[in-house]
Order: sequence, then C-alpha cells, then structure tokens
Amino acid sequence: MKRSLVLSILVVVLLVLLVLIGSQMLPAREERERTITVWCWDPAFNIYAMEEAAKIYKQKEPQVNIDVVETPWADVQTKLTTAVLSGQTSTLPDILLMQDNALTKNVINYPGTFVDLTDSEIDFSKFADYKVALTKVNGRNYAVPFDNGTAINVLRADVLQEAGYTVEDFTDITWTEYIKMGRDVLAKTGKPILSCVAESPDLLMIMLQSAGSWLFDENGEVYIAKNDVLREVIDVYIDMVKSGVLVQVNDWEQYISSFTTGTVAGTINGCWIIGSITAQTEHKGLWRITNIPRLPEAAKATNYSNQGGSSWMVLATSKNADVAIDFLTHTFAGSVELYETILPSSGALATYLPAGDSPVYNEPHEFFGGQAIYANITEYAAKVPQVKYGVYNYEAREAVGTAITRILSGMDIDSALREAEEAVKFLMVAE
Repeated sequence: MKRSLVLSILVVVLLVLLVLIGSQMLPAREERERTITVWCWDPAFNIYAMEEAAKIYKQKEPQVNIDVVETPWADVQTKLTTAVLSGQTSTLPDILLMQDNALTKNVINYPGTFVDLTDSEIDFSKFADYKVALTKVNGRNYAVPFDNGTAINVLRADVLQEAGYTVEDFTDITWTEYIKMGRDVLAKTGKPILSCVAESPDLLMIMLQSAGSWLFDENGEVYIAKNDVLREVIDVYIDMVKSGVLVQVNDWEQYISSFTTGTVAGTINGCWIIGSITAQTEHKGLWRITNIPRLPEAAKATNYSNQGGSSWMVLATSKNADVAIDFLTHTFAGSVELYETILPSSGALATYLPAGDSPVYNEPHEFFGGQAIYANITEYAAKVPQVKYGVYNYEAREAVGTAITRILSGMDIDSALREAEEAVKFLMVAE
C-alpha cells in the first residue's frame, strides 16, 4: 500500500514538474518562432523583393517568418488612417511600404505610430543622400530607403543616328542644348524627342529638384509664386511644348505607348520606367540612357534628379519591432546579395550605394547597347540634390500641374502661380 502511494506521489510530482518545465519552455518557443507581417504592393517588384529578403534573413534567423500581405498603396494609406484614428492599431502590420511623397505627412499626422530608426544599427550613410532625406522628419530617420527613383534620360539611338547625333551629344547638357538638338531631330526624323501626360507635374518636378529647389521653403512655407527656379522650369517647359520637342498626351497609357511604339524618340522619368521600355523585345539594342539636362540659369543646377520611390517603415505598435528592425538592417540596409538577386528579375534598383559596386550592377545590358546602365544609375543617385517635399507635397504638385495647363491656355505666369500658391495655403489652413 505504502509503495503504491509513494509511486502515485512520484507520478504526480513528475507530472507537475513536466507542466512547470513546459510552461517555462513556452516563452522560449515563442521567442524562437516569430512572424513579421509586411504590407506592400506590386507582386513583381516590391513583394518579390520582400520575399527574397525573407529568404536571406532565414539564413541568419531561422525562427523568424516573414508574412507578406499584398496591399495596394491606396489601401495601405486607408487602413493606416482608419486604424490610428479608431485606436485599432493592433490591426496594423510590423512593417509597411510607404510612398516617399507621403512619409512626412503620415509621421506628423500620426505621432508615435512609426519607430524612430535614427539610433538603430542601420547605417544611413550607405544610402544616397537625397533618398535618406526623404525618410527624415525633424532630423530623425523613420524609414529604410528602398527603390531607386533616380531620373534618367532614355533615348532611341537609331533615331538620334538618323539625325546625326549620339547619346554622348545629350550627356551633361543644358535644357537649351536639349531643345536645340530636339528641334533638329524633329526636323530630320519627324519624331519629337519627349512626351508627358498633360497636367501631370512629374516632368516639372524632375526639373525643379535637379536644381535643389522645391515647392516649400526651409520653414515649410509654400514657395510657388516667388520661386524663380520654378519660373525657369515653366519657361523651359513652355518652350518645349511650343517647339514641338515635347508632346503632351491625355493619359498614362498614351504616354507609355508614345515611346514604346516609337512615336517619340525618348523619355525622361524615374529609372523604374526601364521596365516599360524593355517589355518591347523588338527594340532590344536600340535604346541608350544618360543623365538629364540641367537648367541653364539656376545657381544650383545639376544633371540629376528623382521621380517617385518608397521606403520601409516599422510600426511602433509592433510586438516584434526589434526583430523587424534587425530584419531590415540585415537585408535592405545591409545585403548586397539581396539587391543582386532582385535586380535581374524585377529591375529593382537600389539606393543602397554598396550595391553599385557589385558585378551584377556593372554587367552590360544588351537592351541598351551594352551599357552598364545600373552602375550608371547608381552613380546618378548619389548626385541627386536633396529637397524637402513638405507635408502637403501632393497638393502642391497638383496645384502646379493645374497652373501649367492654365499658362499654356493663355493665363499669365504670375496669376497662375499665385492662384496655385493660394490654393495650397487654403488646404493647409482647412486641415
């Protein structure tokens, strides 16, 4: 009897010990297996890059899983706003992709929502200065730079040759020289050299940033009506339209079609436009790239600019924020291998400068006559002037887009720019 009682007690004690040991091991198991949720868009570009980053990080931290949820940009912004305003921040991911143009406004409007990465192990000096500037609010870094929106001047070599020019003739030039040669190309080939969407401010903004200027001053005040660089930009734009060098089209599809079908002999845009160009396999070998023209009078004029781009942000509500930061540190902010992997398939160029030294970035591209275009673009990225987009960047851009349409319709430039500035000021006060 005593023996059976002792055995029963031992069994009970053993079971209790197993329960205690199991409860102590549970947190360790949770520590080993953690999932980082990411919101981003575009399966062939951003999502692909994030999935490849997950594979690389898995080698360092096998216990961490990356769950990528396809979320269109408009939905990212809507869900973020709804979650913060309703207090339901538990619905937010650990990491999300933020359009650079919207970053400042979101950080200011929703204080405490995003992790300040300034004092993390991320070395922001390894990214292009202009891109890092877009992640900063009040001098603090809130995002890891991702895709490269460096502006490029893309030209059809065969059309240029017909007119007696080469891509070298269009390198390191002013807009005055560009227009002069563009007129000649048009006269000899019947092809305009450039196109853009009517009322779109994109080309204007490329030109403006190339001279280190923007639509807001250092104090965040609207800087449109008395912005001399913007006036020079508009003068150049009007000259191109009136001379026929630049053709305005109705929408984005017509814009893409204008250079993929050969209606125009070139385009100037963010380097992500390469994907649209290389989709036309019959044009392999006919295209070349170089830097963009510079303004002839602006004091800080350069041949470099940017158009578009996005960056990775960590949510302050994340229970795994430390892991999310470590993940970004060792992938998008620390892995040349990642950028080598994603470049050939997606054309996702980095603003991570060490990637520019990779053999992959220096390989000749047969579509562009053997040019090492990715190395060139990475070099351009390091020279793009920094500007502060401001909180109301989207609103200011659209106001200038409307202004250029009115000017081309006959309104004087002073009135058009004054109206644009007042419209932006009204929106700023209204909010």
